[in-house]
Amino acid sequence: MAFDRYRQVLALPGVRALLLVGMIARIPLTGTGMTLTLHVVNDQKLGFLQAGLVGTASMAGAAIGSPLVGRFVDRRGLRPVMAVTTVVQLCLWCVAPSMPYAVLLPGALIGGLFSQPVFGTIRQCVAAMVPKENHQTGFALDSMGVELSYMVGPALAVASVTAFGSAATMYGVAAGLAGSGVALYLLNPPTRSAEEAAGHEVHVPRRQWLRPGLLAMLCLVSGLTFVLTTTELSVVAMLKADGATAWTGLVLALWCAYSLVGGFVYGGLSRGLSPGLLAGGLALLTAPVGLVGGGWGWLCLALVPAGLLCAPALSSTVDAVNRRVPAAARGEAMGLHGTSLTMGGALAGPLAGGLLDAHGPVWAFAVSGTVGVALALLTTLVGRDAPAAVLAPGGSSDAAGPDQVNGLGVVAAADVVAGPERGSGLGMVAGTDVVAGPDAATPLPAPVPE
Repeated sequence: MAFDRYRQVLALPGVRALLLVGMIARIPLTGTGMTLTLHVVNDQKLGFLQAGLVGTASMAGAAIGSPLVGRFVDRRGLRPVMAVTTVVQLCLWCVAPSMPYAVLLPGALIGGLFSQPVFGTIRQCVAAMVPKENHQTGFALDSMGVELSYMVGPALAVASVTAFGSAATMYGVAAGLAGSGVALYLLNPPTRSAEEAAGHEVHVPRRQWLRPGLLAMLCLVSGLTFVLTTTELSVVAMLKADGATAWTGLVLALWCAYSLVGGFVYGGLSRGLSPGLLAGGLALLTAPVGLVGGGWGWLCLALVPAGLLCAPALSSTVDAVNRRVPAAARGEAMGLHGTSLTMGGALAGPLAGGLLDAHGPVWAFAVSGTVGVALALLTTLVGRDAPAAVLAPGGSSDAAGPDQVNGLGVVAAADVVAGPERGSGLGMVAGTDVVAGPDAATPLPAPVPE
């Protein structure tokens, strides 16, 4: 494996600062779901149903707002968007402790609509700052940063609520979100490469890049998050049934660690694998986990194969979406990617919960794995549509080059290309539609969550 690829990426100007700020900035975002849940249950003395409705409102807002905010980043730049969303988040979280439930519910929806575009923006900037031959490594680093954020944020929220109460934790979240927004505003990483900026690329109509291949990829992203969130819920259910609830944190932390290892190895490979292969493999290896018996130790071992594919599968979907859009639409595309992640996690809550209540973890694992494999096959078939041709700034039409993700095959090595959250259900821890022009590149609330 070419681990020197990591040195090459991290040596690029601004990349280390971007990844570090991105990882820290995501920590308060990943803790918002758990904070809201504990506030509704503990301070407002309501049930988990009411807490779940708040989480659903936040996710619905994020699903709608993510591509809209990304579109504004494409049109107006990062700083104005970050300034507006940061001010909205600061105001909402400062008054949230005093909101009655009837006001908190629509407030969560507004907060989701104006969620800071940290996840999508970091990926958008990685695509702009890292040469396309190293995108695989750059996105793998970003995916590993997301895992670390999810390992820290929700756990920190629980510890803070336990020690200081939910009101103080909400003020802490407000301070964290404000700090994240200010840091990204001051850093102001480029959302387009120097070549893309020099090309003065004009707006590209959605119909020229939002094609069946990209839509199928977004469905795969939702399916991937559905499998991951169902896995988390099913692990909790299995450990509870075995009387081993105390080991839940350790098992989920090890699962995240497997993902980190897999992401590190994948980022060092000289050639990538397609999202269909990685996501399909993850789903296939997840399906039989519910059959494992013998206690929490055996469950930890059973999660290793699928866990190793988590970060690689997620990072490969980011790379694939990036390859299918022009630079002028990259922010909106990353927003759609975030929406797909949110939708998958949102669907997993009620569906997986119903399966767990009616049939137990065995069927929950099996059904989610089957859904994931089916969506991987669908992506392979639909992803074979003809490459999109997009008018370049000069008015000429350039078809996509051979740098494509071909269904379940290996990513082609050619550099002729046309012009990422895992969601956490409990808050724990192709022929392709590539377009002409320069190369393009929320936390889910808990429990059921970005």
